[in-house]
Amino acid sequence: MNCIIIDDEETARVIMAHLCSTVVGLKIVEEFPNAIQAIKYLNHNSVDLIFLDIHMPDFNGIDFIETITQPPKIILTTSDANFAIQAFEYDCIVDYLLKPVSIERFQKAMQKLESINISTPRTSSAATAMAPSAENDDSASGDNLYVNINRRLVKIEMSTIYLIEAKGDYIKIKTEDQEYTVHSTLKKIEEKLPKNTFLKVHRSFIINVNKIVDIEDNSVLLKRDVVPVSRSKRAELMKRLNLL
Repeated sequence: MNCIIIDDEETARVIMAHLCSTVVGLKIVEEFPNAIQAIKYLNHNSVDLIFLDIHMPDFNGIDFIETITQPPKIILTTSDANFAIQAFEYDCIVDYLLKPVSIERFQKAMQKLESINISTPRTSSAATAMAPSAENDDSASGDNLYVNINRRLVKIEMSTIYLIEAKGDYIKIKTEDQEYTVHSTLKKIEEKLPKNTFLKVHRSFIINVNKIVDIEDNSVLLKRDVVPVSRSKRAELMKRLNLL
């Protein structure tokens, strides 16, 4: 599995290279002190994984992600925790590592990479046997949604979902009977939900419009959950309702 490291700090690149050397099958093909050089490289070469620093002069990591087309899987490395929620709006982001990166936290990131079933080095034959066959953490089929929980694909009837909430690099799916925590993003699951039923009313919330109990000012009530509605989404929400 080929990867590159993009970080303006030489020490950080050395540490990340050492961590990568502990993973069998993970090969660093290039290192770059800035995003511009990396973009030029990627214009003519492809890689499977990028270790990307966020804070870099002139062109930061988020700018880099938005610039390249069809980005590979990316693990962010930074000393700033404030970008975590924003970062996981991008489907390509696998994990968010805070510097200094420990070997234990790095290994956890590799496990996440493995869990989404891309071409990644396996830790053992048992892990390979248990890995789910689905490419993503969740998938849709007709009126059902299948989510990967503890290496099991669990079926959820979409009609029973009333709320989906972003929680860092996870989402919480709330149904009439249960709650499920899944490693995914709102953007990814929004693409799988029927648009005539579900609406993203806030950057952290998707609701089932049919499950609304009450609306007051800039919030809606679903069961016992009060969900904020952003001003930009209020007009669209009102259009969806069967008003008297």
